[in-house]
Amino acid sequence: MENLKYLIESEESKTKDSEEEKSKQEEDTELNQNIKEYGILSIPELNKNPRGNIQFLPIIGQIEGHNIENSQVKTTKYEHVIPHLIAISQSDEVDGLLIILNTVGGDVEAGLAISELISHVGKPTVSLVLGGGHSIGVPIAVSANYSFIAASATMTLHPVRYNGTTIGVPQTFNYLRQIQNRITEFIVKNSGIAETKLNKLMFETTQLALDVGTIVNGNDAVELKLIDEVGGLTDATEKLFGLIDETKKSSNTKIKKIKNSVNKKVINEN
Repeated sequence: MENLKYLIESEESKTKDSEEEKSKQEEDTELNQNIKEYGILSIPELNKNPRGNIQFLPIIGQIEGHNIENSQVKTTKYEHVIPHLIAISQSDEVDGLLIILNTVGGDVEAGLAISELISHVGKPTVSLVLGGGHSIGVPIAVSANYSFIAASATMTLHPVRYNGTTIGVPQTFNYLRQIQNRITEFIVKNSGIAETKLNKLMFETTQLALDVGTIVNGNDAVELKLIDEVGGLTDATEKLFGLIDETKKSSNTKIKKIKNSVNKKVINEN
């Protein structure tokens, strides 16, 4: 009888171990898939850090919008990034967001949509430009609460480019001007650069051989007040932890004020 009981317990233990192993393999598969497809760790995979949980969001390669890019081109798809930003905004597990940029630019509408979401995510955000933050990558870089750029990184500022059939009528050029104004206004609003200076850099004709615009390196970007500071990953994460700490202190102060107000009201009523 004891042998039978031992065999039953042994089988139950093996089944439990097998189920745990299967569950772990499924989790590992999902994790690897997220990294492969999106370049991100899912929110449940965040490291529990007493200083705060940081979610990393890479914006790499071409920012893909409504049109699918060539299969040979590395892309960041806006339909992946937008839901992820919404999830970050709604998650209690995420305390701050670190955006890592190494992009050549891409679709204007998609880039502006991502930029707007980052600027209104409702949590501390820091961006770090590594390699390059070109074209529509500039609004994304400045959309964070605080921005960093590596000393070796560069950013290209230029007017809107238009691909496809162009109708040579005033309405077409008015439309392009409107798009350009949207980009310019967003950059000026979310950084310290003056609009006149930004326009001058965008329409510079002596810097690029086959284009109009300007390439600025890390130090120049900071001097122009386009980016807040030159730095690397450690600088960016430390800054983000600082912003998270400030947010928590501010929230605690608000909670205390609300509690005190409620307590005073109860005392007065009594």
